[in-house]
Amino acid sequence: MAGYTERDMKMADYVKVAVDAMGGDNAPGEIVKGAVDAVCAEKKIKVFLVGKEEQVKAELSKYTYPQEQVEVVNATEVIAMAEPPVAAIRGKKDSSIVKGLYMVREGKCDAFVSAGSTGAVLAGGQVIVGRSKGVERPPLAPLIPTEKGASLLIDCGANVDAKPSQLVQFAKMGSIYMENVMGIKNPKVGIVNIGAEEEKGNALVKETFPMLKACSDINFIGSIEARDIPAGAADVVVCEAFVGNVVLKLYEGVGSTLIKKVKGGMMVNLRSKIGALLVKPALKQTLKAFDLEQYGGAPLLGLKGLVVKTHGSSKAVEIKNTILQCVTFKEQDINGKIQKVISGAAE
Repeated sequence: MAGYTERDMKMADYVKVAVDAMGGDNAPGEIVKGAVDAVCAEKKIKVFLVGKEEQVKAELSKYTYPQEQVEVVNATEVIAMAEPPVAAIRGKKDSSIVKGLYMVREGKCDAFVSAGSTGAVLAGGQVIVGRSKGVERPPLAPLIPTEKGASLLIDCGANVDAKPSQLVQFAKMGSIYMENVMGIKNPKVGIVNIGAEEEKGNALVKETFPMLKACSDINFIGSIEARDIPAGAADVVVCEAFVGNVVLKLYEGVGSTLIKKVKGGMMVNLRSKIGALLVKPALKQTLKAFDLEQYGGAPLLGLKGLVVKTHGSSKAVEIKNTILQCVTFKEQDINGKIQKVISGAAE
């Protein structure tokens, strides 16, 4: 085709990810390092670091990386964590979050990743990128470690006052994600409850339960209690965002406390130190399986493009893994599959 250069062809082959270089507690240092680690690990990714150009380039100068896979996009403003989300999105058009989201909306990038303001990412994702046809509310859906591998917690922070019909959509979206991203055929779906019996729960759970039970396109196993989640009782853990956020934060707190206690116990005396040396390789592998950082960020499902939110305290390893997970998301066309199922159900 006339005017179609070799560079254009290469660009078409990349999975293009816009990364908010200014978002999070450790920006821009850890964000830039994570982006560099991602492009060094995967040749099919091109990262657009969106943020204050001088600061971003100063961080990039510390590393050796494939230059053609990283580009800096200048954004002069930063949305702070405490700012009112909607006002910030409207008022700071040149912020790293707004510019990154517009890159997805305009098709310049396949995904946007941010460790910045959750409220601004959620509001901007819906207002700028937009919801897929038929999607009532997009949920945040992180992978969490379990005894059997990983489960999808949906929703963990986007919709604290969800309706039953929305939880049903979460279940369907989560099933599509787990089957196509994690390769789990016919994933088990459970709704978080205070007991396994169908008649238990609050009004939301009681109303949602029979609706999930009637869905022929998901593998609904009924209610699961919070203690069943780490055991991997369900592949898709459905709840509204208040419950989901409590589950997620408790996971993080217990995990870090347990690791500290185990490490501390091994340093008590000479015998425990010798024992620690013997079990260190196996223990390191076990503890790694319960490290939330290795699972990357939480996608905001049900949008017209991919938006992924990572923890505000994210270090380079989580940023790297979040960027890498965007490849699978694009290759499996998760957005397209979700839209097909949800819009079909709405008709």
